[in-house]
Amino acid sequence: MRKLSVVLIGVLFLPIWVGAQQAPASKWSAWSEFIGTWQGAGGGQPGQGAGEFSLLPGLQGEVLVRRNYASYPAMKARPAFRHDDLTIIYKDGARTRADYWDSEGHVIHYAVRLSRDGRELEFVSDAVPGQPRYRLSYAKTGRDEMKITFAIAPPSAPTEFKTYVVAAARRKK
Repeated sequence: MRKLSVVLIGVLFLPIWVGAQQAPASKWSAWSEFIGTWQGAGGGQPGQGAGEFSLLPGLQGEVLVRRNYASYPAMKARPAFRHDDLTIIYKDGARTRADYWDSEGHVIHYAVRLSRDGRELEFVSDAVPGQPRYRLSYAKTGRDEMKITFAIAPPSAPTEFKTYVVAAARRKK
């Protein structure tokens, strides 16, 4: 009888528990093409590098958390180095915003746009007088593949972005 009670309680409360586990993620369901863990490699002004990032729901689905690292080997004029960053993506009314911190001491505030078809994602930093602007773009190129572009615009021309890094990433299985 006790086993039957446990089973009945489980069956009765399982839908509530499953609903509680799934409901928060629905806030970000349009972002499904980008949610997961990814491995990448690419290059640009800092040189050729490789790394990994994840984009996963956090705070019970209220935010998306992006964790990233990129490692660059030593070059003639520079020792090997690693770059780490953390971004929290959140809804601010009808807008989507992101706040970014990295291992080099940068703090950047972004406006975020997801394309209507859910296959392109773009972060554009807020314009701050005397500071460069940044644009980070993701474009799906296959089911589990994407192209990543990071561009910088100088303070004197805040809309004239120049590519700094281009990379490709593949979803980890």
